[in-house]
Amino acid sequence: MSCPASAPSNRRLEGKVAIITGGANGIGESTVRLFWTHGAKVVIGDIHDDRGQALAQELDSNAMYIHCDVTNEDDVRNMVDQTVEKFGKLDIMYNNAGIAETAAPKSILTIDKASFERVLNVNLVGGLLGTKQAARVMVPARKGCILFTGSATASIACTINHSYVASKCGVAGLARNVSAELGQYGVRVNCISPYAVATDMMKGLLPNGDGKQLEAFLSEAGNLKGGVLRVDDVAQAALFLASDEASYVSGLNLVVDGGFSVANPSVAMALSRLN
Repeated sequence: MSCPASAPSNRRLEGKVAIITGGANGIGESTVRLFWTHGAKVVIGDIHDDRGQALAQELDSNAMYIHCDVTNEDDVRNMVDQTVEKFGKLDIMYNNAGIAETAAPKSILTIDKASFERVLNVNLVGGLLGTKQAARVMVPARKGCILFTGSATASIACTINHSYVASKCGVAGLARNVSAELGQYGVRVNCISPYAVATDMMKGLLPNGDGKQLEAFLSEAGNLKGGVLRVDDVAQAALFLASDEASYVSGLNLVVDGGFSVANPSVAMALSRLN
């Protein structure tokens, strides 16, 4: 992925400062590039140092990489403090870092407790710590925007990965509750819940397939035909929610799934088998 050749004429985040966790890969990387293109000063928080540093160097002085394990509160606090020290403020915190079980999805009868807790620690506790530390800066300023990456699996039963689904249900609930608390301080809180995207994290679904095969599989399994959900689509949703165009949007779980979570193909499939 390369930087845009030129900045858009309408730079929707001009002058804003954003932290994006999990910013070295996938949805996070795409969002870093898009926010930067739209005039934001961007801090990339991640544990993948080589990729994070390379991305920051590819951009300019308005981008900075900070090593951050989102399950470590000292790391998260330090990331926020360094951001404010360098750029003077924090306008946007995007809690995007997330993982799924690395092993094949397990039945509830055989699920591993340690693996379950690890996924919850990154996806849910990591988002909690990011929100806590961002709110520490945003509440006195009486403004700010906090975003989470959720999942369409929080809106529909998905039996393939209990730990991931449980964590994302928690993320959606946390975003909703925090929006109710922080609204009195002018801080907006929203969640973006995408359908599956062909990122490195998703490649375990097709262990013998490449990115194109995974995209084709996800497109076929999706509800909205004729297109493929990509990381840039999720980044565009984040851009809208972070921008002044969404200045009165808070408490929203923006589901970007092409209708996947509201469609039930079971009846149609059963009828097709009768013909």
